[in-house]
Amino acid sequence: MAIRIWPFGTETPADAQASAPTAADAYGAVLEALPEPLMVIRAEPASSERRITFANAAAREFFHLGDEARMLVAAIRRPEVLQMVESSLATGEPGEVPFEAQDRLLRALARPLARSNGAARETVLLLRDETDARRSERMRADFLANASHELRTPLASVKGFIETLRGHAKEDPVARDKFLGIMANQTDRMGRLIEDLMSLSRIELNEHVPPEGKVETALVAGDVVDAVAPMAMKSGVRIDLAADNNCAIEGDRDQILQVIQNLVDNALKYSPSGTTVTVEVLGDRGEDEVLAQIDPERTRLPLTPSPHGAGQRFVVVRVSDQGPGIDRDQLPRLTERFYRAPGQKSGERNGTGLGLAIVKHIVNRHRGGLSVESAPGRGATFIVHLPMRAVQ
Repeated sequence: MAIRIWPFGTETPADAQASAPTAADAYGAVLEALPEPLMVIRAEPASSERRITFANAAAREFFHLGDEARMLVAAIRRPEVLQMVESSLATGEPGEVPFEAQDRLLRALARPLARSNGAARETVLLLRDETDARRSERMRADFLANASHELRTPLASVKGFIETLRGHAKEDPVARDKFLGIMANQTDRMGRLIEDLMSLSRIELNEHVPPEGKVETALVAGDVVDAVAPMAMKSGVRIDLAADNNCAIEGDRDQILQVIQNLVDNALKYSPSGTTVTVEVLGDRGEDEVLAQIDPERTRLPLTPSPHGAGQRFVVVRVSDQGPGIDRDQLPRLTERFYRAPGQKSGERNGTGLGLAIVKHIVNRHRGGLSVESAPGRGATFIVHLPMRAVQ
């Protein structure tokens, strides 16, 4: 299909073939390079045919067009789009209409071209892909709805106990102390949620900025285990830490601590009394060792991509529990914000539902990878692998 765009009402293509390249050639090259499908539709005088006289590369690929002019109805069969084009050709007015095609959400825009008396009517048809924008809008709406729900529940609880304490319970010391304790727990829960939301926002803002600094991952893991030891002892859960010596990486120490803290907290949360949570920090591991499955009877699934070059060496952090495990069909959604697997809704266990989302974004910033291995009744293991600090 010809790419040259000729100014209407001036020279003809035959005249222009003998002339030097003009600005029209540059305009044609610009239209050809546009990432969005664009076509020119022509309606000949006294004819009902609507032909595609120009289509850029994106349009030819999207509609599988050949190099010859084609009927519009052979390329586009959506009635709303055809009607909008027909209206633009007939009235000379612009138009637009949303539609779906090839699992994408698109918006068709028609812009009529100026013409001389007796010339064929033409309009430009541009298709704009709004799939990602719509998906982002839905994600924002879902995020606000989930955040509002998570805050509304403890707020309703606190308000209910305040009303109770203003009534008959204000003269009952036992009930008063009990209700005040519950209110304190609920306000702590709201505080954790707000802190996690702010942390997630900060991490997402800087996710494209490479971290700087040296992090001794084994020492960070030791700090986390020391910090959670009292909580683990209270729950009757044992924590075992095994760490190699060569575990230095380039990274942000506070964020690496947050990754290990969230994974250990998550393991403790779902570990029955009398079981063990194991934290392993393995240094100088190759790709084969990183991807090796720990338990062949469990399902292993990567939760993030892990970009790296050939021959890259990694520090691996593995946090394993002996909890109830996770169904295979639930694994892909674990890093979604506020997502909890069935039977693990808010209120049964403390948590904001943002821990693994935070882990995912921190791991992405450090150009590492996050995987999970689990099966019902066989516990779960979360594996983080991070590129090692370069040797100077």
